[in-house]
Amino acid sequence: MTTVVDHDAYIEAAPEAFQPLLTRLRAILARALPEAEEIVAYNMPGFRIGGTVVASYAAFSRQCGLYLLPGAIAEQADEIAAAGLKATKTGITFSPRKPIPDDLVERLAQASSKEAAGG
Repeated sequence: MTTVVDHDAYIEAAPEAFQPLLTRLRAILARALPEAEEIVAYNMPGFRIGGTVVASYAAFSRQCGLYLLPGAIAEQADEIAAAGLKATKTGITFSPRKPIPDDLVERLAQASSKEAAGG
């Protein structure tokens, strides 16, 4: 993908099979993080509160990723595993066939926001 300027351009440039998933993810994150500003950082769409990127997402050739602050991933580790998803210290990967549950996205975003606020 080329350099993108906003979330809409990123989603439009993503593989077609991932576009509905990315659109849904963006909506959930926007709802869960009403105080956040939509940004593009490191060529990925994200949500920033103050100076901290608290959530971002990306599409790759075979999967999508959701990226958050490490404490949010650690706090929800059991639920991530129960959903059958793979996680690293700061990211979770998923596909349209095995999407990340909406309520889990919401909890992760809120936990990441809370961590950014120092709590």
